[in-house]
Amino acid sequence: MRTGRRRTTLIATTAAATATLVTAGLLTSVSAQAAAGCQVAYSVASQWPGGFTGNVTVTNLGDPVAGWTLRWSYGDGQQVSQAWGATASQSGSQVSATNVDYNGNLATNASATFGFNASWNSSNPAPSSFTLNNVACTGSTTPTTPPPTTPPPSSTPPPSSQQPSTLVGWATQNGGTTGGGNAAITTVTTASALTSALNATGAAVIRVSGTITCSGMLRVRSNKTILGNYGATIAGCGFNVSGDRNVIIRNLTFRSWNDDAINVQESATNIWIDHNSFSNGYDGAVDIKRGSDFVTVSWNRVFSHDKTMLLGHSDDNAGQDVGHLRVSYHHNWFDGSNQRNPRVRFGNPVHVYNNYYRANGGYGVASTENAGVLVEGNYFENVDDPYHRGEGDSGPGSLVARNNHFVNSPTGQAGGSVASIPYSYQLDTASNVKSIVTAGAGAGRITV
Repeated sequence: MRTGRRRTTLIATTAAATATLVTAGLLTSVSAQAAAGCQVAYSVASQWPGGFTGNVTVTNLGDPVAGWTLRWSYGDGQQVSQAWGATASQSGSQVSATNVDYNGNLATNASATFGFNASWNSSNPAPSSFTLNNVACTGSTTPTTPPPTTPPPSSTPPPSSQQPSTLVGWATQNGGTTGGGNAAITTVTTASALTSALNATGAAVIRVSGTITCSGMLRVRSNKTILGNYGATIAGCGFNVSGDRNVIIRNLTFRSWNDDAINVQESATNIWIDHNSFSNGYDGAVDIKRGSDFVTVSWNRVFSHDKTMLLGHSDDNAGQDVGHLRVSYHHNWFDGSNQRNPRVRFGNPVHVYNNYYRANGGYGVASTENAGVLVEGNYFENVDDPYHRGEGDSGPGSLVARNNHFVNSPTGQAGGSVASIPYSYQLDTASNVKSIVTAGAGAGRITV
């Protein structure tokens, strides 16, 4: 549900060749390496009753490869259920993790990092061996013990200087955004129940439980709060907020949608999209267009995905869009997402602050068609094109950049002036944004 040309440049993810991935709560690690072939750093970052999160960094020590598959086997019935930065499958005890589009090319001594969620039974021993494209990663294995079982990660809020449950940004304007308020709670576990609850008139608080498999776009009416219970997943479909107002969408995992994950259009106003995870979808993760206004997009994570967040759908829609499309994007984790993080037309001011950009293959932020975008306090790591003016056939907009932090990334292209920000906000120090955002962004990081 978009227009505009996509950029196709893909950059291979690189990481330190010998460093074990460091994450909050890292308690278990195992390394294996070979003189020629590969080296693997495997870690269990957190573990809760019945489940755990794993992180893997694989370094190619042999000849350059164009496409890779890493394999290992589990010894006690662990089952991988969801991956990011790779596509994972499992047959019996053997797990196969294959590159995604942006990290398939591995030069000699280059690395790629991915993560996954999995289940475990009575114990959770680390795998003892790995192969990369059927070449063994051999070497000594560090003895490990499982990490202590803790509550699910949603019980621990991120260490941010802002309380992550507090609404900040454009959605506080125009009377504010309250969603369903104190309306009665409806819990849904099926696609039909979810469809009915979203489309009903009147205020409602809708809780999603489990994985709901669906297709197409589900219409969301005004005055709705949609909350995910821990692990709640929307698989195969997306939400369409069209001409309605006062909607909150929080703590959901969206994957494999066949249109957009969240589409906000036709002068929809006062929308808050917060603490969601998006991966492996067809089109936009969060697209906002056709005169919509007063939107905050905060604390979300996008990974294993190409076209992330489009703001303004076409160059010829100025009549509907000028004076609208005012959106705040803050504390989002653009985790290898390829482009449109966001891509902006007409909106002014659009506020992009305190986001973490990692290895975005196409570009970070694009300001086009006389938009005004303030890019401040963000952390760009291994991003060749952090921000620029103009994109494809779209003419340039204005872009003001200040107080950003760059690691293995150049400064971007800025110019012009941007309207003032009308709301109050607290800006985190840019050099701290990586740790703040990776600890707090995405579904499962808050209790709602």
